[in-house]
Amino acid sequence: MKKITLVCLMIFAIARTQAQDYQISFAATGASTSVDSVKVENITQCTSVNMSGSNILHLTATWVGINELIATTDNALHIFPNPMTEKCTVDFYATAEGNTMIELFDINGKIMLQQQNYLKKGNHAFSLSGMNSGVYFLRIESDSYTYSSKIMSSGASKGIAHLKHIETAANMDNSNTGKMLNLRSNKSLIDMQYTTGDRLKLTGKSGNYRTVFMLVPNLTQTVTFNFIPCTDADSNHYAVVQIGAQIWMAENLKTSKYNNGDIIPNVPDGISWINLLYGACCNYYNTLSNSNTYGKLYNWYAVNTAILAPNGWHVPTDAEWTTLTNYLLGETGSGGKLKKNCTTLWQSPNTAATNKTGFTALPSGYREGSAGGYTDMGVNGMWWSTTEITSTDGAWTRSTCCADSNVYRSSYYKPNGLSVRCVRD
Repeated sequence: MKKITLVCLMIFAIARTQAQDYQISFAATGASTSVDSVKVENITQCTSVNMSGSNILHLTATWVGINELIATTDNALHIFPNPMTEKCTVDFYATAEGNTMIELFDINGKIMLQQQNYLKKGNHAFSLSGMNSGVYFLRIESDSYTYSSKIMSSGASKGIAHLKHIETAANMDNSNTGKMLNLRSNKSLIDMQYTTGDRLKLTGKSGNYRTVFMLVPNLTQTVTFNFIPCTDADSNHYAVVQIGAQIWMAENLKTSKYNNGDIIPNVPDGISWINLLYGACCNYYNTLSNSNTYGKLYNWYAVNTAILAPNGWHVPTDAEWTTLTNYLLGETGSGGKLKKNCTTLWQSPNTAATNKTGFTALPSGYREGSAGGYTDMGVNGMWWSTTEITSTDGAWTRSTCCADSNVYRSSYYKPNGLSVRCVRD
């Protein structure tokens, strides 16, 4: 049975070496220099994983019809660094006392090392060294547990593998209890399936700061999040994303206060809404949960106060919206690059939605300035600019629709209730 398992392992190994695996680490700059957590969304495959910012994202190739046979159990096996150069540390948990066989195979299935140890229950660490450059497979087996993993080496040793149980005084607890120090790395590998060309949306969080970073990985690298404050007078903290030279909020505004602390009147009644000549806001269908998801709707008079956006931010001008669509090669096709995909919030077919910019546009609908009713949630996302058109008592807006991939520049009357996105000063 062991031989059959090993053959399967080698078949899988040959398949895996035909594709590239990548490791993504995380760093921070700007308002914070540490990363608390990262939400990783593969927006090509519509999968996601949440991880600590101190961990390493391990993107593994996906092979149709071949299951992942190289896996650890409950994070009980750790190999670090991996890839290795001269040596690495193998750290695992023995679930019971007894004999444990540790074996190392090369890519062809040849045994490079075979060593039996009598181990007590608990954590154990071994130093592994002496391998040439290549891909190897480690198997740890006892009557009570089995671990296996791939090791990648870039070393230039003689190819004579050496395994040493770490028991030196330098690795003993300074309290003189005789216990081994836990040598497990504080950087765990978090696996995620990945196919070459997949696009990742990485949302790094540090305290109240959140930054979106879009990536199509093609190498092992470190992603650095630029954390920028974006907090409204209600203490809502917004994710931000850089698109070209501009930095945008990555979600719609939902504040109930101007940035000077004044309350923005919330006007639920339709007749009252259409007669307003001052700034106001509302929740779609007067339902607070809609604002939590889509943001609030504001009339243009609120936009025109110049104090609607969080401090350090502003509602974009018509020209700034044009800068965005020009960067995306024009209004035709830009909507798909802005629209959130992997979601049921947009009505089908959500044409050409890729969210490749990280803008994450949602179909928040709007409120009619002529009748005060609500319409088009799930169908359209619509945003104000600050640029008015005095001849029509309107202002320029941008919108995108579930039925096509474009961005539309339109004039809307100022009493309408639309969404707001802000751009950094």
